[in-house]
Amino acid sequence: MATPVLDKAEAEAQAASPYITVTFRIRRFDPEVSAEAEWQDFQIEIDPKERVLDGLHKIKWDVDGTLTFRRSCAHGICGSDAMRINGKNRLACKTLIKDINPDKPITIEAIKGLTVLKDLIVDMEPFFQAYRDVMPFLVTTGNEPTRERLQSAEDRERFDDTTKCILCAACTSSCPVFWNDGQYFGPAAIVNAHRFIFDSRDEAGEQRLEILNDKDGVWRCRTTFNCTDACPRGIEVTKAIQEVKRALITRRF
Repeated sequence: MATPVLDKAEAEAQAASPYITVTFRIRRFDPEVSAEAEWQDFQIEIDPKERVLDGLHKIKWDVDGTLTFRRSCAHGICGSDAMRINGKNRLACKTLIKDINPDKPITIEAIKGLTVLKDLIVDMEPFFQAYRDVMPFLVTTGNEPTRERLQSAEDRERFDDTTKCILCAACTSSCPVFWNDGQYFGPAAIVNAHRFIFDSRDEAGEQRLEILNDKDGVWRCRTTFNCTDACPRGIEVTKAIQEVKRALITRRF
């Protein structure tokens, strides 16, 4: 069969198309099908300026509806679409295809250290239990206030960085200690404890420090900086952990 000849307009339109062919190599797991995970390749046409999340949507909506992953706001706020992309923890909604070498297969798998339920979805309950255990809420005594609890800009700045956490688990699931010991509180829980330990309005700092002084607490950190590198919000996670350690030491004197 003769190859169809494109007219000039069609050829120019094809040449100007922003779309390229990208291979998504996804680690699939379905406990109802197999006890083992396996890699599956999908080739899609996509604009490299789009996000990895857009590629996953295209696969799920147009190619294989069984592909399973979490996402919600799609704007880096909810933190639900954290996954390992080319070996690094990232948010799929904030990762542009053009920024991760689309000429090679883009590998995508579930975050590590948590039980995989299906495909890219993990059981987040241990992560959220550690979060709950550090009392991530303001604790005060006395009667309910009749007006806002005021705070100076300087006092707020003391813990401003750790208020940015979106509980995506990217930091915790990048931690080698957490991979090998699921009992470790993990960076995200410590970051959220930090946010209240150093809040001038809070009265439970000592209690939180005692919780983190446990054998599965802050002393398990080995300062590898994986957590800081993985945080999509740019939080200085390792610095926050060190500040909690320092608070534990100095309160003894």
